[in-house]
Order: sequence, then structure tokens, then C-alpha cells
Amino acid sequence: MKKPRIFTMSFASVYPLYITKVEKKGRTKAEVDEVIFWLTGYDEASLKQAVDEEVDFETFFEQAPEMNPNAALIKGVICGYRVEDIEDPLMQQIRYMDKLVDELAKGKAMDKILR
Repeated sequence: MKKPRIFTMSFASVYPLYITKVEKKGRTKAEVDEVIFWLTGYDEASLKQAVDEEVDFETFFEQAPEMNPNAALIKGVICGYRVEDIEDPLMQQIRYMDKLVDELAKGKAMDKILR
């Protein structure tokens, strides 16, 4: 079975889009990074390395230091799908990140985003 295109997309190609999305709503790159750090366990150096190496989403999540155990508390709809109902673990992790960035862009308080 063919992998979904998002799995092979470079994380580095989407990361600036996350930043642009939240900056249009008055949020910051630092807040996007904080959300990513919380979800994946990456730190500033390892995130920069992943971006510089242009790893794909599959590799980005495979190499994530530690997925946050509270990620399962992320609920809601993103791209027309309920994130809690997505069966593929990698797709669910990608959509978790999308959902967190979306909540950030919508002005939700950081303490509510980082469950």
C-alpha cells in the first residue's frame, strides 16, 4: 500500500507554514517551538537539526526523543477527521501537531494547549 504523501514530505517544508500561520494571528515562532517540544520531546538543537537535514515527517516522528504521554488528550477535528479516531499512529501524531498549531493560531491559552 502506498504511503500518504504527508509521510514523505519534508518537515522543513511545513514548519515555516506553521510559523506563518500563527504569526498572522499574533503568536510567535517560540510558541510553535514550545508546542513541538511538548509533543515530541525535541529541544531547540534537535529541532534545528531536523529542519536543517530536511527529514520527512515519518523520520521526524520516528526520531522524536519522547512523545508526550498526554498527547492522547488532544481531541477535536483537523482536516475533517477527529484526531482521536485516526487509526494510523504516524498520521495521528502528525494531526496532533496540526491540531496544536491550529489551537495556537486560534488564540487558545498555552496552558490549555499543553494539556
